[in-house]
Amino acid sequence: MAVTLRDVALRAGVSVRTVSNVVNGFRHVSPQMRELVQAAIDELGYQPNVLARSLRRGHTGVIALLVPELGVPYFGELAHQVIEAARVRGLTVMVDETAGNAAREREILDLATSSGLVDGVILSALGLSGDEVALLHPRVPMVLLGEHTAPRRFDHAGTDNVLAAKDAVAHLVAAGARRVAVIGAEPGAGRETSRLRLRGYRAAVKAAGQRPDPGLVQAVGTFHRQDGAEAMHRLLGLANPPDATFCFNDSLALGALRVLYDRGIRSPQDMRIVGFDDVEEGRFSMPTLSTIAPDKPAIARAAVDLLCDRIGGSTLAPRDVVVPHHLVLRESSQVGAGVGPDAVPGSTG
Repeated sequence: MAVTLRDVALRAGVSVRTVSNVVNGFRHVSPQMRELVQAAIDELGYQPNVLARSLRRGHTGVIALLVPELGVPYFGELAHQVIEAARVRGLTVMVDETAGNAAREREILDLATSSGLVDGVILSALGLSGDEVALLHPRVPMVLLGEHTAPRRFDHAGTDNVLAAKDAVAHLVAAGARRVAVIGAEPGAGRETSRLRLRGYRAAVKAAGQRPDPGLVQAVGTFHRQDGAEAMHRLLGLANPPDATFCFNDSLALGALRVLYDRGIRSPQDMRIVGFDDVEEGRFSMPTLSTIAPDKPAIARAAVDLLCDRIGGSTLAPRDVVVPHHLVLRESSQVGAGVGPDAVPGSTG
């Protein structure tokens, strides 16, 4: 039989209200009384009903962050920033992975929002399309990360992926590239971030007066180093291989760089590479990795701020916060770039 507040009160020789005040952390309880009640709690093994307590208060102080995969460095770093931004607000973050699968995204979102244990959700949807996201009806406030081109029903925080891709490719062209490839186009109904980056790539290639070549567009199933390596092998097998490559994330770029190293192809002299995300590993790779750097702390702060506004009862129309990015120039795309982790700022979007 479960231990109740009344059981604790009888053991401690105090009122039920006093035990409740201790359990709920009310400050006006004296240290001596708190110690007495806590001793009774420990002795009896009392476990407070978190759900019931949260229902009484109307909030839990917990939010959920749902991302595709923490093993992808960008999402690991972003999760850290969300946790820090939430901590400043006095919130705790529950993190889970969706594997970028639409069914899994729906399942975890439903579990998170129906449990009564979270006040809101920050969702980075990879498998769900924009139209599918627009049909979601979570039971708590929700903020989206990533990109979705359908009419918005939810607040969103992110970067301008089309402009960022244009900046990356324009840099490669300005550095002398004549055949710019891309690694990261994805099949599937979702993957809208990839589609936007591909749109930016194509626009920049067209603006440079270069002839589009479908063979230079390499699709991948996931955004891991192995996918980047395999795509680079395919590019190098073309009759007319590229002299530069834009990768849709840094993991793909690092995999591509490894293939170049193994085959004795110099970067940037023979093949210029630019990634996306500015993860820590790219600052220490050989060569160091040029990349598009979205402002991850700003994305996290914006997402948490938007969610807190909704939790607080805001009824404003859905808001879209576009966070700046910048091009970080390192050794993989320009000859003579400084060695080491320090970034050389590029153009700001």
